[in-house]
Amino acid sequence: MTADAYLQSILTREAVDTSIFSPVRNVQNVLYPLIGQWAGIHLISVSPSGSFAKGTANKSGTDIDLFISLSPQTTEALKEIYSKLFNYMGYHKYTPKRQNVSINIRVLGHSVDLVPAKRQDNYSNDHSLYRRRADSWTKTNVMKHISHVSLSGLVGEIRIIKLWRDQKRLDFPSFYLELSVIKALAGNRGSLSENVWESLKYFRDNFMNTIVVDPANSNNIISGELTALERAKVKAAAEQALKAANWNQVVV
Repeated sequence: MTADAYLQSILTREAVDTSIFSPVRNVQNVLYPLIGQWAGIHLISVSPSGSFAKGTANKSGTDIDLFISLSPQTTEALKEIYSKLFNYMGYHKYTPKRQNVSINIRVLGHSVDLVPAKRQDNYSNDHSLYRRRADSWTKTNVMKHISHVSLSGLVGEIRIIKLWRDQKRLDFPSFYLELSVIKALAGNRGSLSENVWESLKYFRDNFMNTIVVDPANSNNIISGELTALERAKVKAAAEQALKAANWNQVVV
């Protein structure tokens, strides 16, 4: 089996149904009334985002992200919105877990990340959301994120690198990873296996000192989500992967 065939077999095994008939979408139907009760008149929408919406999800990863858009007239501060949603899900027995900008719960056997955000105005998709690690907030636009990644032509490469990250137990936020793969392969693309190899070389050689910014907000430094020590662990894992004699030593 060639390297490309091996990696393609992994992508097939890890394929996620994102169609309108996907069973994962039932999660949204279950949660919508509950989120509606929590948000009241300030709820604008609840929609899939993250890897599921971008096409970069793997079966063994988080099943779906739900972006909760609240109106600009929402009076609570972003930190308070985040905390209230966490407490509300706990009250309803969902055993929530705090993450950086999301709250993870399990619904119908699926892992779900809830991302609460306040729309900045009535005319755009720009939102403000709370960043727990920095105890601050940032402006972003998930629609721009979705199009930037899904139209990159690198969805397969990103999915393989995500599997590698998960199997090596690296702390590496998905959006940071996606943008890094796109940056690694800018103007230099080959086959699936060649692109994954080039991405690993980028993580070894350039990742540590490369600044990665949010394509929807140049003031939002995505690379700041990891400490130097956490980035060094990604670099070390890539160094080890590049010494492998076979692809099954890199990702399985």
